[in-house]
Amino acid sequence: ARTRACAEVAPMSPAQPDGVRWPVDGSLGPDLVEVDRRRPLSLYVHVPFCRVRCGYCDFNTYTVGFGPGAQVGDYAPSVLAEARLATRVMADAGMKARRAQTVFFGGGTPTMLATAELIEILRGLDEAVGISEDAEVTLEANPDSVTRSGLRELAHAGFTRVSFGMQSAVPSVLRTLDRTHAPNRVPLVVEWAKEAGLSTSLDLIYGTPGEGLTDWETSLRCALSYRPDHISAYALVVEEGTKMGRQVARGELPTPDPDDEAAKYELADELLGEAGYAWYEISNFARATEADLASGQPSTSFEHASAHNLAYWRDWDWWGFGPGAHSHVGRARWWNVKNPGAYAGRLRAGASPAAAGEVLGAQERELERVMLGLRTSEGVALDGLAGVGRGDEAVSGSIVDECASGRVAALIADGLIDGVAALGGRAVLTLRGRLLADYVTRELMGY
Repeated sequence: ARTRACAEVAPMSPAQPDGVRWPVDGSLGPDLVEVDRRRPLSLYVHVPFCRVRCGYCDFNTYTVGFGPGAQVGDYAPSVLAEARLATRVMADAGMKARRAQTVFFGGGTPTMLATAELIEILRGLDEAVGISEDAEVTLEANPDSVTRSGLRELAHAGFTRVSFGMQSAVPSVLRTLDRTHAPNRVPLVVEWAKEAGLSTSLDLIYGTPGEGLTDWETSLRCALSYRPDHISAYALVVEEGTKMGRQVARGELPTPDPDDEAAKYELADELLGEAGYAWYEISNFARATEADLASGQPSTSFEHASAHNLAYWRDWDWWGFGPGAHSHVGRARWWNVKNPGAYAGRLRAGASPAAAGEVLGAQERELERVMLGLRTSEGVALDGLAGVGRGDEAVSGSIVDECASGRVAALIADGLIDGVAALGGRAVLTLRGRLLADYVTRELMGY
């Protein structure tokens, strides 16, 4: 369950991968976008500004501005210029207009922008790309960066969901993480959001150096007492180049213990399950509906799940706006330049802000199908697994099928995937399997 400690999931990579040079105009060939698949579309808006940079964070965030189009109060024009470019690129590739089914404002701290600027971006995205009337529109926020009136205005303008970075309810843990809010601020802002009619989510981090199991239980029980619709629980990963990474390297903070993090994940699964929250993705839990509770069965509707999260796991198309943001349309994936000034400058010049990209082959897509699908409670279809990972020298037909069946049987025997689900043709992780998801993926793929 070791997952990058970020609020929910965002196509926002801290370290840009290697890739091929991307067209200056951002153009995509019809063969790349896979028009015939008609995948739904999601939008992500990266707001790279923060008041304070947290010691564990290695995302593309800044505490200063970078001039016109790249600073608080003057950021909307850049995002909307990229939105217009996105619409043009997709149309030129032969894609019919699609209204976005989800929109996610992540960061950084999106609420560093004024409420009016956030609303300007949302309305501009609707004009440029189109947003479905029933779309989920999520805003990440720090508990100390919102107001009661601001949340009401955002809800009135079309935002439907807010995800608060609670991280912990223990002051000493918050200090280690360099978080700026006080624990008693969280229940207040959750109540304000509910009053405004917004769906609510809380993000928690476990494994902070110095955090005991009792501290983690305190955070879980506090979060549950606020009755949010959704809770994310992420294992802290100490990244090189961060303040915390340097503190760990110098011996000032202990290295997180994987066994400790596993115990904390198991505790989260237990307490959240007892409180009526069901996992739908390894790090994400949705509150059961009244109908779910009345049925006495595990939740299957996941009405309170993050639709934007699921868009990534289900391989939808998504376009990420902002410095360093990643996009994925069909077989094409690309990422923007990280520097906010360079990002804004390219768009002013009428060019794409893409730094580089990659074209995914059939084997890469299959790996992602298995890896992403396995992370969800829906699991992944076992059909088509045979021979994957064996390259051009794959043995044929029944021998390959027998190999795949053997791998599945071994995973069932090891208690890593559910045997009943496997008989129904799907690989679904058990609790133990969730802790070893990468290993299960490799085994299923035959690597």
